[in-house]
Amino acid sequence: METATAPAVKNIPISPNTKLGEIFRIYDAQKKKAQNVKNSTAKERKAKLKKLVAVVTEMRSKIEDAVYADLQKPKVETSYAEIYNTVSECRHAIANLDDWMAPHEVDTPLMFIGSSSKIVSEPKGTVLFLTPWNYPFQMPAQHLVAAIAAGCTAIIKPSEFTPHTSAIVKEVLGKVFAENEVAVIEGDHTVSTELLKLKFDHIHFTGSPAVGKVVMHAAADHLTSVTLELGGKSPVIIDESANIDAAVKKITWGKLINCGQTCIAPDYILIHESKKDEFVSKLVANIKKVFGEDAQKSKDISHIINNRHFNRIKRLLEDAVNKGAKIETGGQSDETDNFFAPTILTNVALDSKVMEEEIFGPILPVIAYKEESEVLNIINGKEKPLALYIFSAKGSKQDFWLNNTTAGGTCINDNLVHISQPNLPFGGVNNSGIGKSFGHYGFKEFSNERAVLKALHSGSVVTPLWQPYGKLAKTVTDFMIKYM
Repeated sequence: METATAPAVKNIPISPNTKLGEIFRIYDAQKKKAQNVKNSTAKERKAKLKKLVAVVTEMRSKIEDAVYADLQKPKVETSYAEIYNTVSECRHAIANLDDWMAPHEVDTPLMFIGSSSKIVSEPKGTVLFLTPWNYPFQMPAQHLVAAIAAGCTAIIKPSEFTPHTSAIVKEVLGKVFAENEVAVIEGDHTVSTELLKLKFDHIHFTGSPAVGKVVMHAAADHLTSVTLELGGKSPVIIDESANIDAAVKKITWGKLINCGQTCIAPDYILIHESKKDEFVSKLVANIKKVFGEDAQKSKDISHIINNRHFNRIKRLLEDAVNKGAKIETGGQSDETDNFFAPTILTNVALDSKVMEEEIFGPILPVIAYKEESEVLNIINGKEKPLALYIFSAKGSKQDFWLNNTTAGGTCINDNLVHISQPNLPFGGVNNSGIGKSFGHYGFKEFSNERAVLKALHSGSVVTPLWQPYGKLAKTVTDFMIKYM
């Protein structure tokens, strides 16, 4: 653990608003370019992705500096969580794009004998990305990869709360793509509102369920398809068979990467009563080992994005303590620096706001259970989470928790890492999200799977069923119903 006194970061100004005329100009240019991009070959798309890898790699230090300026995020954390994830997504798409784009032949049933059928993936067209502040480089850049692989044009609206990173995103993408193919439009929520009035072919939004509903409502006006990556309260189940030492180290990392400002961060712990004291004691000790006695001096932990979110987290803690929660470690904060210490709570009331709202910060409630039904009542009594984590040494218990809960994604004996497995879909379910991202699943999200049936040049497989209906039509219909 390294320490350093970090400079105070004041509440930085938000990104300037792009003028409405500029938005319309870029939108119209992309609509005109969309057909040309649609017809691009796999080789051409891969060349763009290779260039993106090269530019991101070349500008790595500038990206790290920009993210630090916005979040005081450790540079190594930016490297593996934002830069690596982006270049890895590019490389995965480059390696698989020929297969993804290839027409997929499907079987021909007896009824359609003489014809052939296939599925052709075609780009949806011009897409809109509305991306958040917590991973301000990775979110726009990594998600864009699938849209480029699919052959779409894209407008990206990054968060106004990370202006340094938004500027870098614009610079990086400007070195790779012409504005009529990929453009970054900066500004506050009013810019997002204007963008949502336009008729995009697909919208990809990452943020809160409340704003996700607004996006979905706006998309409905144009019958535009959406991918919504939302959030919620992602639980951790630790049963009596779990390896506590391993769980402590993994959860320390998973909860406190980006200071808890991660949509799939562990939000609360449900642990068997026989393991609770050991877990809490070792978790407190490990946090101090990793970040020191005074975590504010550590350069290995991010700060809270701004004063508004700082005060929201502070209110969550105050409400929990007022309702009887015990602070096992942490609780300290510094508003001048938007710093909030890693905080572990026990004796947490289930009606506390910290158990009702997504925390999105470094507070972790630990709740003991005796019976499995208690766990299921708590988890299934809430909205379906984006992620759920199970720590158990027994396969039968792992299956039990899987079969009796629902989540967008799940790790067994780990947390967060499923998002980086390129062959798994990433996304939520209902309140925690709609649609899937990354890898082939992201490619499909930005594609229309077009059904193509090729019949004989003359005649048709349904010739016997043409009007006027006679005895042959009835005989063929009877045969179809009975045998086909």
